[in-house]
Amino acid sequence: MLTIINQGGNMHTHQSFVHKLLFCMTVLLGCALTLSPMAAAENIPKSRPGTLKSILEKGTLRVGVSLFTPWTLKTKNGQLVGFEMDVAKQLAKDLGVKPEFHVFEWENIVPALLKREIDIIVAGMVITPQRALKVNFSQPYATSGVGLVTNIALTKHFTGLKHLNDPSIIITAVKDTVSEELARRVFSHATLKTFPSSQEAIQAVTTGKVHGYVELNPIPAYVVLDHPGLVDAPLSKPLLTTKAGFAANKGDPDFMHFLNAWIISHEADIWLASTHKHWFDTLDWQKEFGETP
Repeated sequence: MLTIINQGGNMHTHQSFVHKLLFCMTVLLGCALTLSPMAAAENIPKSRPGTLKSILEKGTLRVGVSLFTPWTLKTKNGQLVGFEMDVAKQLAKDLGVKPEFHVFEWENIVPALLKREIDIIVAGMVITPQRALKVNFSQPYATSGVGLVTNIALTKHFTGLKHLNDPSIIITAVKDTVSEELARRVFSHATLKTFPSSQEAIQAVTTGKVHGYVELNPIPAYVVLDHPGLVDAPLSKPLLTTKAGFAANKGDPDFMHFLNAWIISHEADIWLASTHKHWFDTLDWQKEFGETP
């Protein structure tokens, strides 16, 4: 009998302990459920600069450009105009944000994107596998080609490209461009001198400091028009046909999907074609701005 009473007392004590434990677990579970939304909210990652979400949140599209006529040029009063300016403004408008332009020397524009100082490069950037290792490219929105400008006085006795491929010949191009890469391949035996901007390269060929200048069309044609008798564009066809795309940082497929959709849409409504024709196939813009390369 005594043993039964002790067992019952132990059983009562055990049940009481279990009830208290269950109560504590219920309280803790309730607290966890209450705090979990707050903790989750604190752990939601903030949008990174350069992503579509960040651009829409800020209401600003930071655009990297470089001065190449007629892609982007600066008028005498400091206004930025050109094909890429029209493209970037329309892109920002369709995003519902404001464009914010940042001008870079060509060699600095990709590093600026990688450091997220800008959201996108809109600068006639030619799509290449080497560049695609660093940035994401949209599908092409413009086609161009690489041409050649030669100094007439220095090359008047030349009868072909082979005469330019000699160690005594100096060829120039803008540093870190497709034109530089092509010049190294086509004129592998010539001396290559690079410049950070097209303006400096143009000055070098027009003043006779170099024999030839390799550059994206239509710059060679513009240089000839602006310096008649000093330089010539001897090629009937481009040295290379190129395609340009938007460049953005890796890791944001939503932004790239939007850019590709934008290109498809404005190719369909011929806005891209008509804008490209205005800047590349006519000189009407020169009458408006009175500008040359």
